[in-house]
Amino acid sequence: MLREPTARPIIAPSLAFPFKTTLSLEPIISYWQARENDPNPGVALLARSIGEQVAAAPWCRGPITDLSVLDCSCDLVETLLMAVFPPASFLSDISGAVAPFQRLSFYHTPKFAEVLLNANKTVKQPLNFDPRTMDIYMARMVYQLILDKVYGVDLPLQGTIIFTVPDYNIGSYRHYGVGYTSTFVDVRVVGEKPELTPEQIEFLSHNLHRADLWHELLPPERFELEGFNILHLVDVTEQEILSELKYDLLERDVLQASDRLEQIQEKLRVLFGRPFLQLGIAAYDEKKQAFVDFGRKINHSFLTKQLNNQDSGSGFRRIYNQLLQDRQPLVLQNVEQADIPDDLREQILGIGIKSTILALLPYGDDTVGLLELGSPNVGDLDEFCIEKVQQFVPLFAVAVKRNSEEIQTRVQAIIKEKFTAIHPTMEWRFTDAALNLLNKLEDGNKNAEMEAIVFHDVYPLHGASDIRGSSTARNEAIQGDLIEHLTLANKVLKKASEFQQLPILDELKFYVNKNLRRLRQGILTGDEVSIFESLKTEVEPLFEYLSNNTPELRPVIAQYWSNIDPELGILYKRRKDFEQSVTLLNDTVSDYLDEEEAKAQQMFPHYFQRFKTDGVEHNIYVGGSLVENKPFDLVFLKNLRLWQLLVTVEITRRTAALKPKLAVPLDTTQLILIHGQPLSIRFRQDERQFDVDGAYNIRYEIIKKRVDKATVLGTGERLTQPGKIALVYAQLREAAEYMEYIDYLQDRGLLEPEVEELELEELQGVKGLLALRVTVKL
Repeated sequence: MLREPTARPIIAPSLAFPFKTTLSLEPIISYWQARENDPNPGVALLARSIGEQVAAAPWCRGPITDLSVLDCSCDLVETLLMAVFPPASFLSDISGAVAPFQRLSFYHTPKFAEVLLNANKTVKQPLNFDPRTMDIYMARMVYQLILDKVYGVDLPLQGTIIFTVPDYNIGSYRHYGVGYTSTFVDVRVVGEKPELTPEQIEFLSHNLHRADLWHELLPPERFELEGFNILHLVDVTEQEILSELKYDLLERDVLQASDRLEQIQEKLRVLFGRPFLQLGIAAYDEKKQAFVDFGRKINHSFLTKQLNNQDSGSGFRRIYNQLLQDRQPLVLQNVEQADIPDDLREQILGIGIKSTILALLPYGDDTVGLLELGSPNVGDLDEFCIEKVQQFVPLFAVAVKRNSEEIQTRVQAIIKEKFTAIHPTMEWRFTDAALNLLNKLEDGNKNAEMEAIVFHDVYPLHGASDIRGSSTARNEAIQGDLIEHLTLANKVLKKASEFQQLPILDELKFYVNKNLRRLRQGILTGDEVSIFESLKTEVEPLFEYLSNNTPELRPVIAQYWSNIDPELGILYKRRKDFEQSVTLLNDTVSDYLDEEEAKAQQMFPHYFQRFKTDGVEHNIYVGGSLVENKPFDLVFLKNLRLWQLLVTVEITRRTAALKPKLAVPLDTTQLILIHGQPLSIRFRQDERQFDVDGAYNIRYEIIKKRVDKATVLGTGERLTQPGKIALVYAQLREAAEYMEYIDYLQDRGLLEPEVEELELEELQGVKGLLALRVTVKL
């Protein structure tokens, strides 16, 4: 039995805990008085005996402001508190009685004093709470108690609070779940009881953390607490540590930082109650068939970093094979006497480890690493520790797996930062470059730069499916929509002039008619934006006024708005038809191209990209330098060229078949640029894209950008025509190869018999181009 011998006054309220509290034994006395006629004879006899003792001790009634009386009357206090401190469990329980929601304990078990009390019998400050937070938590519990005992409203409890307190026996800390029992706390209302409506109670129950709301509706000065709390502690260290380990080990980079691993090691020391426990982790590289470091500078293994020899004959490798076979942790309670190879024993003893546990880290069917626990004391780690080890081994396995994946993620991050979305064919080269850069950075070279990514001797293929006259069709659609829009607006303005004599109406009619006259002659750059802005800012606000003040105008204004797209705020008819037609054509070409491209990749891996504008362009690069460990032959290039021609024939046929279904009947033209010589392509980090490398190869890029505007020499006719495929080349030998393909497709009935051989007008900076033109059988 432990008590506080000195006198203490009634506890006064604080800012965070605003309630007045008084220590009193009245609630426990009432408890026993109610049991003087208990059906259980033993309980009734004890209750009547306690009643006689209480009658003879007037000091125990009412508020107790001088705690020294408890020290002088310990027998009565012990007898009263037998209701909550059973003698049978007194030495094993961690329980104590304190003044209501305060820190002074006047009665407690020995373990409660050992775990939670200071020398003056006040509750220690938990390591995981500051005093203010603790007071706020207590005040919240008091409000729930007030609702329960004064208003009859039972709210769900806030849950068990966890105290983290020092344990000087092991030189560390432990976690305890603390339950506050308020059975013996009475709530006294001071003055008139504050009224609460059901709505207010419901509002409070959903705002437990809003102290200002509770203070307003239930002023703390209107309530006093009398009696005492019972605190009951349960050691939850193991559960808390395992929960913290799970949280820690699921974080990114936890195994990359030495300080983080030291924190995990400290938690394991608490879990095992071993202040000198050492933790080691080694990752296993399946490709290298060896244990490796986490990164280039961090090695968390206290064992494998001492082992220069991991070959099949080493003692460590034999132990590792035994672990693989048994699939159970290896416990060496006494390393000196353990049945292990001598070289391994010397290594372990050489680093001061005399007791150890080694456990594989399994991930699915794979082994991703090794967990090491060591102690300088013989017997610190034994068979009884295995159950705990098996609880957290999966957590470390996941962390090690995540670490290896994180390395790959960092590599991919470098690729995305330095490059762009990489085509799968080339990804291997960018991965190598990113790994090289990562290694340089980890070696301390902060100014390291990404190496150049260049692919030599690759063959280019370029094709374009263009929508003929798309710019003209778009301008005509915009022009038609603007004319109709202005005509509708003009109709409203004319009608309004019949009912309203406003100068602004005449000015707006003048503006509308002026633009109508100009639009009928043609559309200029900027017309769309300027006219739209004027309608929005000047004309349509006036329509709102006219609609509200002149009912006769509402039908014509309603007709105006019915023609306006509600989302875009403009008349959007012809443009909608045009854009839907363009989209359908582009999607048809792109979808077919993507579908066939996936098949072409199976022939030989290559780089492919396409672009959508008013049409679809595609680029292909193929060559041995683009792929890893795969031989390249020119037969693959010929195969891709024939494939490209076949795909272009089918695109011509599909787009022609679509024309009757289009709201705006648009034609497409097809072009293939032939380039027989290999070139080099370099990744431009500033532009995040590939470009040809070298002055000579630049000519190919120039031709590619300008050839779609090419015209036939002497006639001025556009080279590209609907229903036909134009193949542009510079060398006669290039045409010879494609003539074979054309002959083959004519034999299959895909192309018409005739082949046009054409010379092209000089393009800007490019002369001497030739072309073949064939007609597709539709």
